[in-house]
Amino acid sequence: MVRNKIISIISAALVLLSLVAVLVFRTLPPADTEPDIPEGPEIVIPVDPGKPDDPDGPEDPVEPQTVIPESAGAAEGNGSGPAPQAPELTWLEGLEIPEYSGKAYIPINGNVPFFATDAIAPVSYEIYYELDSLGRCTLADAVVGQDIMADGKRGSISEIKPTGWHTERYSFVDGEALYNRCHLIAHYLTGENANPRNLVTGTRYMNTAGMNALENMVGDYIKETGNHVRYRVTPVWTGDNLICDGLLVEAWSVEDGGEDICFCIYAYNVQPGIVIDYLTGDNYAVDGEKPKDQNSEPSYAKYLLDEDVTGTYVLNTKKKKFHRPDCQGVKDIAPENREEYTGSRNELVEEGYVPCGGCNP
Repeated sequence: MVRNKIISIISAALVLLSLVAVLVFRTLPPADTEPDIPEGPEIVIPVDPGKPDDPDGPEDPVEPQTVIPESAGAAEGNGSGPAPQAPELTWLEGLEIPEYSGKAYIPINGNVPFFATDAIAPVSYEIYYELDSLGRCTLADAVVGQDIMADGKRGSISEIKPTGWHTERYSFVDGEALYNRCHLIAHYLTGENANPRNLVTGTRYMNTAGMNALENMVGDYIKETGNHVRYRVTPVWTGDNLICDGLLVEAWSVEDGGEDICFCIYAYNVQPGIVIDYLTGDNYAVDGEKPKDQNSEPSYAKYLLDEDVTGTYVLNTKKKKFHRPDCQGVKDIAPENREEYTGSRNELVEEGYVPCGGCNP
């Protein structure tokens, strides 16, 4: 009886095993096919250096692309070469400038540049766009770095006569001369001298009270940090006027994302006490003072030499004084006020500089 029970158990087990075998066989794929595998993201395996199919090794990593105007550098030098045509000055469209009210310059556009700042490369360049049909400056644009800043030597610019140029002198104007040849981008920043595409007829007031502070701030920052600054200057003209209304100056420090240098400033081309005809450059004093006779000797005449000489001098741009390079007084000039000049001594005097009484240059 026990024997019959054992036989029944074994038979049942064999039947169960047969059923399991049948089920497993039905779920397996045919031997000549591959099982379906869900598709996942493509995996790219880098090629190791020196593999036979890549004898030169892997390619260098691609650096982020920087944006530099195609015309960069095309108008460097003294302005005698070809210059790129100025783009449409869209940032001036609808620009509303308040009337001058006693301040040499004011912030515009919330004191933030109009140009895009998200793709400025820390690579120096300078562009001075071509003059317009009236011979007027249109635009100067640069990313300024230490590599293109002036080496300290400034040459003569007296041969340039910007549109509207006049030579009237008044006793109450600093240095007497009403008009200066004003750089759009200062010599201090890019070393430009007699470039007609970078010089406008500007008042003494705009040049000294308006532009100098901005230029020195930018230049000193670059020298101290080694960083770059995008710097763009646009003259603002009304109609066919030969004297610009003012200069729109924009600046942005590149490496720190505008943290230290960020401004959009309008400098007024005015002279307190003088009425200017911007169409021609003609002018007169509000109090009725007549311009000094061009045939009379100016106040600086006593410093002029009968026979002009060319030399190298060290300037104190703040005190408007010039020295011999070996003068003891040179060491007392603050770096931001020091500039080296090579050129005509008389032209320097005519710009309002007075010779040092100690070294008698």
